[in-house]
Amino acid sequence: MTVSGKSTGASSRGRHFNTGNGSTLQPVDIDHPAYLGLVDPDTAFWALIRKDRLADALTDGLVLQQYRRKAAAFAEEMHAFRFGLTPSAVYFNPTDRCNMNCRYCYIPEPMRRRGTQMAPKDLLKALRILLRYFRKHLPAGQRPQVVFHGAEPLLNKAAVFAGIQAFHDDFRFGVQTNGTLIDDTDLEFLTARGVAIGLSLDADVDAVASRTRTTWGGQSVFSQVLTTLDKLRGYANASVICTVTRHNMRHLTRMVEFLHQRGVATCMLNPVRCTRAGARAIKPTDHALARYYLAALDRTHALHQETGRKLVVANFANVLIGILAPQARRLMCDISPCGGGRSFFAVSAAGDLFPCSEFIGLPQFQGGNLFRGNIEAALSSLAFRQVTGRRIEQIEPCRRCAVRHFCGAPCPAEAFEMNGAMDRPGAFCELYEEQVRYAFRLIADERQDAYLWDGWDSGTKTTFNAGPV
Repeated sequence: MTVSGKSTGASSRGRHFNTGNGSTLQPVDIDHPAYLGLVDPDTAFWALIRKDRLADALTDGLVLQQYRRKAAAFAEEMHAFRFGLTPSAVYFNPTDRCNMNCRYCYIPEPMRRRGTQMAPKDLLKALRILLRYFRKHLPAGQRPQVVFHGAEPLLNKAAVFAGIQAFHDDFRFGVQTNGTLIDDTDLEFLTARGVAIGLSLDADVDAVASRTRTTWGGQSVFSQVLTTLDKLRGYANASVICTVTRHNMRHLTRMVEFLHQRGVATCMLNPVRCTRAGARAIKPTDHALARYYLAALDRTHALHQETGRKLVVANFANVLIGILAPQARRLMCDISPCGGGRSFFAVSAAGDLFPCSEFIGLPQFQGGNLFRGNIEAALSSLAFRQVTGRRIEQIEPCRRCAVRHFCGAPCPAEAFEMNGAMDRPGAFCELYEEQVRYAFRLIADERQDAYLWDGWDSGTKTTFNAGPV
């Protein structure tokens, strides 16, 4: 057995410690005064063990005895989760174009300036094709999800709204938007139909937000987004995505305070995806980002204690749920293979099919076309298999990491473009390690529910409970 080295997070100044080595039960230092983690890297089994009882736990303790009885079942469940899913969601780009020129956008600039715009009749046809596919492959009564994504989907508002109007009983719809093109009539239309609305906003002050998000002419849209955000106050299906770069990471604590004050219940603090060179130029270092990121999470807990209202940071909540109940994850970036091509896929404005929106603009990952051929063929194409066959056991050093199934070495598009191949890690390895340690500390102190959606565990069942002990 290998006992992990202790990582001191931000104060380590870039020193990186892998959290484990080998396929065995491994103690993991979670930087807690009383507890250590005990993790099986192959199955994502874990327990929290008091440090003064670790020797007993690793010999003939109750935890080890019970784990041995259930290890095969744990391994089977993890394998089914990793390799047995059926797509139930689509990220749908109704246009390649955008009215903004964000520095980190994964869509190439020529596409955003002059790209394809899907005609309303074609969008309706696309939704009919998707509905036939999902009705064939999903259980009866399960409504698939369609998220209109971008680029800026509301540049093609007529087509998007026609699709929502025609199919709102068949799909769960969402719109991810920069918030600059929504008027009161649009909001009434979307909210009346329960459409999830995600706004993009990168900071609590204009000067910082506008360093990465401006129009093509370099103009700020900060006040317009705030106007839209304030109009959504109280709408349960509203959220905010904040893309974290070296320019705004120092504002993360202020950002969660800002969003909480405006009544936002769910946000994402997404470390910038480094698929494109523009994003890599503003990537923060792991050890620096971890300091600010965890401080922002601390602040959400303090705000909950002060007010009784939660601000759930969804991407961290997904890491936490990935530990507590791996199959209850809502997002699928933090597992290997990721959700691209397995639990969702992407449709471009031309109808081209990709494993994930991050691959739009990378033609070698086009698996087919929605209007020519069929979805099943695209899902089994070489382009998709490059993503769905990406296994963390084949990635160095991730294959030796104790927390590999709580991280998944995201993102394959990022790994391919940033590090040259699929069998490489993505960005922010150390940040993921620190999030996992942080999550284990919350569980040890029984504070995890303050970071999760109410009712997150509805429909789950406990198969093993061994921590903290």
